[in-house]
Amino acid sequence: MPSIRQLVILAGGKGTRLGEHARTTPKPMMQITEQRVFLDYIIENAARQGFVDILIVAGHFGDQIAARYHHACCKGANISVFVEPEARGTAGALTFISDRLAGAFLVTNGDTFFDINFRALAAKLEGSPHLDAAIALRTVDDVGRYGSVEANGDGLVTEFREKDESRIGQQGVINAGVYAIRHRALSMISKYPASIETDLFPRLVKGGTLGSVRVEGYFIDIGLPETLQRGRIELPFRRRDALFLDRDGVLNQDINYLHKRDDWQWIDGAREAIRAANDAGRAVVVITNQAGIGRGKYRECDAVSLHAWMQEELHAFGAFVDAVYLCPYHPDAVAESYRIKAPFDRKPEPAMLLRAARQHDLNLSHCLFVGDQSSDAAAADAAGVAFLHFHGGNLYQEIMSSEKGRALFAASA
Repeated sequence: MPSIRQLVILAGGKGTRLGEHARTTPKPMMQITEQRVFLDYIIENAARQGFVDILIVAGHFGDQIAARYHHACCKGANISVFVEPEARGTAGALTFISDRLAGAFLVTNGDTFFDINFRALAAKLEGSPHLDAAIALRTVDDVGRYGSVEANGDGLVTEFREKDESRIGQQGVINAGVYAIRHRALSMISKYPASIETDLFPRLVKGGTLGSVRVEGYFIDIGLPETLQRGRIELPFRRRDALFLDRDGVLNQDINYLHKRDDWQWIDGAREAIRAANDAGRAVVVITNQAGIGRGKYRECDAVSLHAWMQEELHAFGAFVDAVYLCPYHPDAVAESYRIKAPFDRKPEPAMLLRAARQHDLNLSHCLFVGDQSSDAAAADAAGVAFLHFHGGNLYQEIMSSEKGRALFAASA
């Protein structure tokens, strides 16, 4: 079954607390840099996780959002904008675009950026047919400022609690504002305005069909002038740490000229390692020489198809890779075009690592490359990236038992 690929951004808020900042501009369109607005960061983060159908429901000054994004593309994702003629609440916004929604989709807000593994939330819903929705939960140090959430050991939400001043200063779990929802749940909404949080979710709790996933990550809400200013200071300078992985012998058993999914065998702990990196907010990038293409053993499109299948396998596991960089060139290539182009891409040269760093805003000094060949080690050294030689066994355990692996996961995201 294909993974969830659709994400809805609710971008209809008026931004009244922003005062003069939002007098002529919708809140999600607040300028962060000269070229980028806040909504750009949300869209780019969704696209890197494999959400290719992004729907924005706008309201207040919605024409500005439509002018920037309707029918636009971002990193392989197609964007559509729908402007509500009148506000109908967060659940009402979903029913407004009901005929455009997939059987299951993710929902997030257009005025908050929460850097979490969306795939973990999607996989929770995909792997639990009895659930109608799943919500992301995060821990805060002062739960008294929020309404808290109770969930059992299986992650099933059992109770929403109102704000409780008696719990001020106590650590607790709250709704993080990111949801995975099945289309069928919208049949419960018939009156407007309607809220996801107060009109839909309590019914799902009563029916025992609301799941949850605990998440942690960088969070910012630009609803106040001071938090908007914080976003302008922090967001442009965030660089992601990354786990670089060779493919053959690290992610899959090394079979000569592997290009068919039926021949793919996951290395023990490979999916777990990727999921752990995703959960920790690290990028995951595959760096692989694929000389079999140049040697005429298979086509470049075969490798692309295999990697798309690999991504689907990871999505089902609640994980994803940000990108795959492959080099089909080889001095002994059958086709001349594969002999003469991009001579410096092939490992042990560092070109693929350096290109990934530029294109994904990676902090190379805090990255780790895991490979099984001396050419991997040489490429890492040339790029200034820490290297871990994988000799087989369980990839996750090898990474987490190494000082370099622990340093990657302990580094500031």
